[in-house]
Amino acid sequence: MADQARARRLAKRISQIVAHALEHEVKDPRLAMVTITDARVTGDLRDATVYYTVLGATVDAVPDTAGAAAALMSATGVLRSRVGAGTGVRFTPTLTFVPDQVPDEARRMDELLARTREADAEVARLAAGATPAGDPDPYRTPREAEADEG
Repeated sequence: MADQARARRLAKRISQIVAHALEHEVKDPRLAMVTITDARVTGDLRDATVYYTVLGATVDAVPDTAGAAAALMSATGVLRSRVGAGTGVRFTPTLTFVPDQVPDEARRMDELLARTREADAEVARLAAGATPAGDPDPYRTPREAEADEG
């Protein structure tokens, strides 16, 4: 087993090599909007998982994730060769490409936060003119020592 620091350095180098190869060497148009976000290497340095996202051309455009996945699958051999040449390790790790879920989760969290802000604004609007239903001071006050005790 290699140490964790070496695995992290190798993963970072793999993500750089794959990103550079996708940008400059692989000529598949389906990979034009693919961005490498992260890479993880197993402890024995045999397998690498490369995370990617597919960006849309415009805000309303739906990215072609299936086409990008197929293009990455077909380019895996070329990319693994580039990784082997660029890292110089004895055994070139196998590459597995996985779509990154972080952007989708971040978008979902932003939508939830926006709904929460709207609900908070509605509650604040309703509470602006509200009056208490009972006494203005609902808390008990301690009895004062009165003269009627004796």
